[in-house]
Amino acid sequence: MPLWSQPTGSGEPPALSASLDNARHLSGLLRAVHFQDRATCFATAHGLRVTVEDAKCIQANAFIQAEIFQEYAVQEESVTFQINLSILLDCLTIFGTSSLPGTSTALRMCYHGYGYPLVLFLEEGGVVTVCKINTQEPDELLDFDFCSTNVVNKIILQSEGLREAFAELDMTSEVLQMTMSPEKPYFRLSTFGNAGSAHVDYPRDSDLMEAFHCNQTQTHRYKISLLKPSTKALALSCKVSIRTDARGFLSLQYMIRNEDGQVCFVEYYCCPDEDIAEAE
Repeated sequence: MPLWSQPTGSGEPPALSASLDNARHLSGLLRAVHFQDRATCFATAHGLRVTVEDAKCIQANAFIQAEIFQEYAVQEESVTFQINLSILLDCLTIFGTSSLPGTSTALRMCYHGYGYPLVLFLEEGGVVTVCKINTQEPDELLDFDFCSTNVVNKIILQSEGLREAFAELDMTSEVLQMTMSPEKPYFRLSTFGNAGSAHVDYPRDSDLMEAFHCNQTQTHRYKISLLKPSTKALALSCKVSIRTDARGFLSLQYMIRNEDGQVCFVEYYCCPDEDIAEAE
């Protein structure tokens, strides 16, 4: 019996149903936002968004467009539920994280609505495993109110540039200081760790810089402990969009291309370190 024709245990069509030829496309993206177990899934006709928050200071969103799935259907305007992300990832990788060449784990998932579990059908090499994961009523998510009209500065950088910067900077520092400016130093990252201060500068005409739109000089500090989870997405990405608004709130949007060439996005929002600003 084909995976997508497996019975779901209910005569009603699922509120959400989706299938993927390769479950790793989903598990890789979810791993990029897995810094807390509690995740909120929000499905619309456009696709699936998985949101994770911590301490009301950082929020990560993984966006999986409907086009990524081989089959995708939402019966309502929107479907929302909360789930344990660790358990979901364990189920998605139940056949292992690395398949033999030429093989992949096919996935079909169904959710019948409030109070029902998320049901996963996973098939590899003719073996089908069914997982049922309890869902909860979602908590209210923090609204960072980060809209494009309030963006003051924006740059798009090749991800290797940011990976190199994080490798060079002193991560014993409590904060990462970010300066974006229409004048020199243009884009500067600074740390203040046990070994002293360290700076990495990117001129606006750097080969790594794909776009540079800075309207005014901004310098803000962000807790490195809040930014560290985003390095999972950075490791997978090919480009990163770095934006700040008038309040100094930071948006890091990572463009991730899977092995089939499909593009998805992971976005992190982070508030500035107000304690440092007040101290200064």
